[in-house]
Amino acid sequence: MSKSTIPSQRQINDAYALARERYAALGVDTELAMQRLAGHALSLHCWQGDDVGGFESASGELGGGLAVTGNYLGKARNADELRQDLDQVYRLLPGRHRLALHAIYAETGGRQVERTDLQPEHFAGWVDWARANDHGLDFNPTCFSHPMAASGFTLASYDPTVRRFWIDHCIASRRIGESFGRALGSPCVTNVWIPDGFKDTPVDRRRPRELLAQSLDAIFADQIDPAYQRDAVESKLFGIGSEAYVVGSHEFYLGYAITRGVLLTLDSGHFHPTESIADKISAVMAYVPELLLHVSRGVRWDSDHVVTWSDELQAIMQELARGDYLGRTHIGLDYFDASINRVAAWAIGARNALRALLAALLEPIEHLRALEQSGDYTARLALLEELKGMPFGAVWDYHCLQQGVPVGLACLDEIRAYETQVLVGRG
Repeated sequence: MSKSTIPSQRQINDAYALARERYAALGVDTELAMQRLAGHALSLHCWQGDDVGGFESASGELGGGLAVTGNYLGKARNADELRQDLDQVYRLLPGRHRLALHAIYAETGGRQVERTDLQPEHFAGWVDWARANDHGLDFNPTCFSHPMAASGFTLASYDPTVRRFWIDHCIASRRIGESFGRALGSPCVTNVWIPDGFKDTPVDRRRPRELLAQSLDAIFADQIDPAYQRDAVESKLFGIGSEAYVVGSHEFYLGYAITRGVLLTLDSGHFHPTESIADKISAVMAYVPELLLHVSRGVRWDSDHVVTWSDELQAIMQELARGDYLGRTHIGLDYFDASINRVAAWAIGARNALRALLAALLEPIEHLRALEQSGDYTARLALLEELKGMPFGAVWDYHCLQQGVPVGLACLDEIRAYETQVLVGRG
């Protein structure tokens, strides 16, 4: 990018000084908003870096109704390259952040280790890296891309042998998550998602859900200290191969999370294209202890596009800030795009999520709430519309400057340099 398109430090400081005055006039402390933003971590998803391939097999063939399109150069081929790419991404983000791993990213030294037999030692490299870089780790059992998932069913399978295999894998995953929490001093959120469902209309919707509940109860039977590991369950509306019926629907998992006291996961790409998860947050938070969000972007289906500055993203972050839910919410990202630079996809999506959260934290929420409770909806509307034109971008730029990360399009310059120096050499 031309240097003329990147603001100077003086321009950033001057713009921030004006923005700070504008927000102060509305009763908003910009310094406090930036402080709050810096204290909240995103959980980045490791699978953006290698198209959900993992290190389990050379083919890395996807299953479970998942698909990644594109073949941009520089795909990470092993754990060292994936961590190298992640290091670059974190250098582009203000704040300290986490990483969510899938089980297929185990490092087994070239040995074939069945998923039911995975141990904390197979993730020692990830723990060492996370400790050295002050990252927390989250975890996901991988209930897809495996011969035991070829039928399209795992924990809800009619075959008890198949169910037992995936139960044991999820139990092993919880213990791995617990080991992360103990080693890093930060609780690991272990999230269970399965692809189970029918392509065409089933005649028995009841039995698979009974089986799934039994499987989940077996998985969560052993109590693990929540200081180290917390359980979450994730729903989906439909998938490729499960268009007519998904066992783990939103209603099923909402009921399960409420009655079992586990976290509920809301993925912004797992609902109807016109359905936003923002309105669900206050409803489910009345009954579940904590929430895990997978922030994504569905385009007509659960296509997991890179997160952009959309109305839905802003609504999600506004709801978290307005409802004071940030202390009970774990924000993760979940998308994969191989048609563009993978490091850029990671960074652009994460920076958008953080920008949207900052914009939400810059609202005069107490004033807005008071107007609403008094019935002054005219003033509420006027103030909400005025906020849309406030210079929050100047606050974001200043925050990035203070955090020592690139401002604006300087981020793209660093990504291009990394592509030339590192990604091109991977062939």
